[in-house]
Amino acid sequence: MKSLTLLAASAALIAFGGNARAQDPRLGAAPGPSVAAVDEAGWRRVAPENLLLIDTTKGRIILELMPEAAPQHVERIRLLSRLGIYDGLVWHRVIDWFMAQTGDPLGTGEGQSAYPDLAGEFTFRRGSDLPFTAASAPTGAVLGFMNSLPVQTQPDALMAGTSDGKVHAWGLYCPGVAGMARDEDPDTANSQFFIMRQAYPSLDKRYTIWGMTLEGLDVVRALKAGTDPSGVVTEPDRMIRARVVADLPESERPVVHVMRADNPAFGGMVAQMRTDRGADFSVCDLNLPVQISPPPPPPPPAG
Repeated sequence: MKSLTLLAASAALIAFGGNARAQDPRLGAAPGPSVAAVDEAGWRRVAPENLLLIDTTKGRIILELMPEAAPQHVERIRLLSRLGIYDGLVWHRVIDWFMAQTGDPLGTGEGQSAYPDLAGEFTFRRGSDLPFTAASAPTGAVLGFMNSLPVQTQPDALMAGTSDGKVHAWGLYCPGVAGMARDEDPDTANSQFFIMRQAYPSLDKRYTIWGMTLEGLDVVRALKAGTDPSGVVTEPDRMIRARVVADLPESERPVVHVMRADNPAFGGMVAQMRTDRGADFSVCDLNLPVQISPPPPPPPPAG
């Protein structure tokens, strides 16, 4: 069974496990400038090959794929999307204050694709070549962003003492982060995935992270949730289609810019959030502003 095996054990904690402040309107992505006004030095255009567009019965979700963190899982998501395997599949398990899960061809949580299971990619090695900007540095660790993904890592100073010149790093399960479902065996991810509705740090380094929501977190939170602790949904919402943006006709491709984490404007947002939140400050409180143009067209009819 390809499912989040910790769900049943942690059901009693779910009501308290989310980050209530993620609902605070201050924490939503700030509106970006018009495309004509985008400063390429302060903003980053996301490559179409690293954008996944998911049209659902509740609206559109656009995610940035993270091959630097999980290359095999990103390649699987691209493959299944290109084959149309995700088209029409239901969000079969949705738990409010936690996550929304889909990607099962059976729609029950028991199925998977015909492709082999994948070995876990729970952490990765970060070198100076990877784009990373620190936002916080608690003792012994550094938290920040690799592109749009919130990440925890060892300090750069340790790179000089490692055999590969790199340090240990992993993505953080903040709102909007996309991860792969699996069985108790860590090497059993296949086609099922989930997107976080709220922060849930107990998943860190236990489930592979492959992407980050740039647009449509409100859609993820609007997906119909289950009414019992297991999260199994009756009459669930569906994915209408999932496509890598590079595979779409030029006329249908959204152009997506994300503010660079080293942009001084974002640094000001971090400083203000740290002042506002004090000891409760978390990197999960932060969202990099996103600019999408042209406006995404409405999803195709469900039929």
